Amino acid sequence: MFTLAVTWSLRLGPVLVVIVALVLGGAVLAAVHHAEVVAHRVGEPFGSLVLAVAVTVIEVALIVSLMVSGGPETASLARDTVFAAVMITANGIVGLALLLGALRYGLTLFNAEGSGAALATVTTLATLCLVLPTFTTSLPGPEFSPGQLVFAALASLTLYVAFVLTQTVRHRDFFLPVGPDGDTERPIGDEEHAPPPGTRTALVSVGLLLVALVAVVGLAKVESPAIEGAVVAGGLPQSFVGVVIALLVLLPETLAAARAARRGRIQISLNLAYGSAMASIGLTIPTIAVASIWLDGPLVLGLGPTQMVLLALTVVVGMLTVVPGRATRLQGTVHLVLLAAFLFLAISP
Repeated sequence: MFTLAVTWSLRLGPVLVVIVALVLGGAVLAAVHHAEVVAHRVGEPFGSLVLAVAVTVIEVALIVSLMVSGGPETASLARDTVFAAVMITANGIVGLALLLGALRYGLTLFNAEGSGAALATVTTLATLCLVLPTFTTSLPGPEFSPGQLVFAALASLTLYVAFVLTQTVRHRDFFLPVGPDGDTERPIGDEEHAPPPGTRTALVSVGLLLVALVAVVGLAKVESPAIEGAVVAGGLPQSFVGVVIALLVLLPETLAAARAARRGRIQISLNLAYGSAMASIGLTIPTIAVASIWLDGPLVLGLGPTQMVLLALTVVVGMLTVVPGRATRLQGTVHLVLLAAFLFLAISP
C-alpha cells in the first residue's frame, strides 16, 4: 500500500515500472495466501466465492475509473476486459487446473452438476451482455439502448444472485470437492490434519486480503500507462490493454486454482474459474449501466465475429469437459490451446 500511495500520481520511469511490477507480484502472492486462510475457515464453496467476488468488485472499480478518466478511447474497455476475463477463466484457469491435476493424479474428478450449472450461467450472461448488443437495432453499432442496458443489468444481477443462493444454500453439495471415491468434501493430503484457523485469524486475513486486492488492482492501474505505451509501441491493437488488465487482476484466482488442483481439489479450481467469470459479467454490467449516466460517448459491448466464434467454441468444449465429471490432461490441453488462440488473435486480429 505504501508503494501504491507513493506512485499513484507519478509518471513512472523504467526503474519504477520494474519496482511496481515486483511489488504487484508480492501483492498477488499475499492475496492468494490470505484467501486460502479464509477458505479454510469458512469452507467451500464460500472460500472460492469470497475471493472471486472480492477480486471482481475491485476489478469493476478499476474498469469504471479508467473509463471515466479515459474518455471516448475507452468505449470498449469494459467489453474487452470482461471478455478477456471470461476467456482467461473458462479456458486458462480451467485448463491449467485440469492439466496440473491430471499430471499429478492421472484423472481429475469434480462435480458435473455444479460445474455444469456454473458454465450454463456464464454462457447465458455472456450471450445476453456481450453477444446480443451486436445484433440489436435500436442503436447503430454494437451498443445497447438505455432500456436494453437496464434490462441486461437487471438480468445479470438476477442470474448472479440466483446462482450464489444455489451454490451456498440450496445445493451447496454440488460445489464441494470430490475425493478419489467420488464422495464430496474429502480433503486430500495435509488438509485432513490441518485444523481451521480461529475466528480472529480469519478476520485478520479477510482484512489483509482486501488490502492485498486493493494493492493488486491499484498497482495495475499505476502500471496501465506503461502498459498502454508498450501496446502502442509494439503496434498492438488498443483492445489488448483490456487483456493485459484482466491477466493482472486474475492472477490471484489463477494461483489459488493451481494450488487447489495440485492438492487434487479440482472442484475448488472450477468454482474459482466459473465464479470469477460469472462475477466479472454479473457485477460489471450493472455497474457500467449506472456509470453510463456520467460516461461520455458510446458504450461498446457487442463482440466481433472472431470473438463470438471463440466464445461459442469455449462453451461447446466446456460442456464436453464438465458433463462427464472427470477429465484427463487432454481436456486441460484443449482449453489452454483455446486460451492461446484468444491471446494470439488479440495480438493479431
